[in-house]
Amino acid sequence: MKAMILAAGYGKRMRPLTDHTPKPLLRAGGKALIEYHIEALRDAGIESLVINTGWLGEKLVAFLGEGTRYGIPLVYSHEGTPLETAGGIKRALPLLGDQPFVLINGDIWTDFDLTRLVDNRPDPVHLVLVNNPEHHPKGDFHLTDTSRLRDNAEPKLTYAGIGRFDPAIFAQLADGEAKLAPVLRAAMADDAASGEHHAGQWWDIGTPERLAELDRLLSGT
Repeated sequence: MKAMILAAGYGKRMRPLTDHTPKPLLRAGGKALIEYHIEALRDAGIESLVINTGWLGEKLVAFLGEGTRYGIPLVYSHEGTPLETAGGIKRALPLLGDQPFVLINGDIWTDFDLTRLVDNRPDPVHLVLVNNPEHHPKGDFHLTDTSRLRDNAEPKLTYAGIGRFDPAIFAQLADGEAKLAPVLRAAMADDAASGEHHAGQWWDIGTPERLAELDRLLSGT
């Protein structure tokens, strides 16, 4: 099974830290954020990783290389101008192949057990949801008692930026910029989306302050 790490964004909210460093290479606990994902995906049984690049993407490639020191092959989908999430996935489909893949945002940190996404699942979309953080109190999607996802019901949880996807749901998208939310809502409307609630650690590294707080947690200071 393959996985994709989203790493092409500008990281504008993290400036000035991201003026010269791509956001996934920002460090917490002595390690770049993206390295936590690479190691967790490797340990979950993922065979190879696709990383999309945009802003300062050459620095990601120079730092991570081909994955030799991580024990998992890394390949890159270069976007130049970031294409948003769905557009980036569409661009990367030739590298991802035609089998379901795991997707994770490069600018989060979590203790979610990624082996749960390697297990076979029948739905084209399966999302990990978390409790709504203070900066996103209304959430994104409703999770039913039978683990189905709904867009038009309450209460809502927050999409964690982690999921398992069938590449076929992106195949008909036009090349270019495209957001993920419409793709997810279409799957929910067809009752083709399931989900699960992760109640453990999850950090959206959206501000320098949150990065500093995560660094203190991981460093034990």
